[in-house]
Order: sequence, then C-alpha cells, then structure tokens
Amino acid sequence: MGLRRAVAATTAVVLILEGLGLAALHWVLSLVVRRQSMSLDGLDPDHMVWGTRIAGLALGAFVVLCGVAALLVAGRDRAPGRAARLALIGCAVTHGVLGAVVVGLVGWVAFVALMGVLGLIVLTLLGYAETGREPQAEQGPEPAAA
Repeated sequence: MGLRRAVAATTAVVLILEGLGLAALHWVLSLVVRRQSMSLDGLDPDHMVWGTRIAGLALGAFVVLCGVAALLVAGRDRAPGRAARLALIGCAVTHGVLGAVVVGLVGWVAFVALMGVLGLIVLTLLGYAETGREPQAEQGPEPAAA
C-alpha cells in the first residue's frame, strides 16, 4: 500500500470516528440542556434541545460523509471527484476555524488534535492533487501578417 493510500485510509478512519463522536457529544449536550431546563434569552428549552441535536447530527453527518469520501479515495487510489474534493476542502476549513476557536475555549490539546486532523485532510488532498495538467492558453484569432 502506497503512502498516499495509507494517509487517505487513516484520514477516513479518523473522520468517521470524529463524526460519530461529534454527534454523540451534541446528543449528550442536549440531555444536559433538557435536564437543567436551560434557556437562552427566553427561548423554549425544548427548542434548545432539538436545535443542539439537529446541529450535532448535521455536523456529524458531514464529517462522516467526508470520511467516506476519503475512504473511497483510498480504496480506488484515484483523486477525488469535484464534489468529494469540495467536501474535503470544506471539512479542512471547518477544522481550521474550529481549531482557532477551541484553543481559547478548551485548550492546546484540543487544538493540536484538530490541527492533526486538518493535516491529514490536507495530506490526502495534496497526495491526490492533479499534476501534469497545465492550463491551456486561450487561442484567439491569429494576428494578421503585415
């Protein structure tokens, strides 16, 4: 197995586990909100609970989808398609932004973990970068001979 396949497979496993963990974490947070009957600026606590659950499931599903895309890349040993590449780029940007936020809220260990996952995603994208294709120069009308 080549290095780029191993990196893509590792990225896939990490992203799938992270997506499942994110969904579970948000579900636990929704249980805390429900049991403490928390409210934000007079919102109904049930809205807070369901908002947390839906956001957690959506974020977890997105990260798992990116993991599946990385798994397909590793299995086929081919560059991801346009949609998969865009999803992986979006996942990398999300990890970068969350890393910047989490360093202040949670600490350096969480920051390092997020940057590790970001590095795996970037390595997967760069390992399967399209090479050898040069942009074609636009061909306009040929200049008239003088």
